[in-house]
Amino acid sequence: MPTRDVLTKADLAELRRSALGTADPLGVAADVAEAAEQGRLEDPDDAGDALTLAAEIAEIRARPEAALRYAEQALAAYPSGDDPRAGFARALRARALFRAGGRDDEAMAELTALRPLLLGQPDAPAYVSAALDAGGRSATAETWLSEAVDTLLGERANAADKPAQAITAVDPVAELGPPDAPGVLFLLLQQRHRVRRNLNLPHDRQDDLADRLEAQLVRRAGERRDAGTDLLFWPRAELDRLLAEHPALTEVYGPDWDAHRGRLEKELVRLREAGQAGLGVFRASVDGLHAVAGRRDGDPTDAAVRAGYAAEVQARPSARIPWPPERNDACWCGSGLKYKKDCLPRSR
Repeated sequence: MPTRDVLTKADLAELRRSALGTADPLGVAADVAEAAEQGRLEDPDDAGDALTLAAEIAEIRARPEAALRYAEQALAAYPSGDDPRAGFARALRARALFRAGGRDDEAMAELTALRPLLLGQPDAPAYVSAALDAGGRSATAETWLSEAVDTLLGERANAADKPAQAITAVDPVAELGPPDAPGVLFLLLQQRHRVRRNLNLPHDRQDDLADRLEAQLVRRAGERRDAGTDLLFWPRAELDRLLAEHPALTEVYGPDWDAHRGRLEKELVRLREAGQAGLGVFRASVDGLHAVAGRRDGDPTDAAVRAGYAAEVQARPSARIPWPPERNDACWCGSGLKYKKDCLPRSR
């Protein structure tokens, strides 16, 4: 998508969705950065966000020098390094420093300064842990996330006059929030759960709490007409069987395979825009869903059953399909077509 002489907020939002799918993502990043530097933004206050977008594109495309330059320009454009919007740019700077080689100490210093944000900023668990993952510091991410969870559970335990362990094991006191904006504790638990799965660590009480809160959130989402989709991917034959046996799931996964893939592609784009890295979908099967429903003595159409099945699938590395592929690579859906000819346009 070519940039315009003056970029609006809507233009930046569209570029965030589509830049990686263009023929020249790095050219888009350079154009956006140039627009910010030359004052060609409709709202000058968007300069930091525009440069952060350029840094994100460059970092994803493995251009650490450009990512570092854009991230530092973004930080200079924000009123201060403590601006809530600057956290993601600082995390991108750390990721670029890790990639640059020989600058790990600088990267860790940047992320250590961001660590307090884990307790209060909803996006921080995702972008801080992703940066640590990029630097080969997943064990550190697990420690930081665990300690942040312990702190918030302790605060809630004190408020409820209960031991924190009791809250974790029996009656979770968490600010779940609405499905489209869950609370900080849930997001911390979710990222911690992801990191621990990747480290092959055993399931513990906080992982149990993450599963239960996720099930509650999915149940709420299922009760909303405008709810988003989960990241379970049903191959064509599996989706056909699923909808034939459980027609009620048409509203959840779409009426056909094209609609199903479109929902997933749009959700992945939304998650990327929220700062999440390492995205992918998880290959599902009707037999697997039925097995979970049988163990829980539940209905496969029930949101809690589906959430439980999703948690099981996501714990299996072999089920994960990374996203996004390169434009000219095979599409993630297995159709045999190139990504640019199949699912990429479905997000627009």
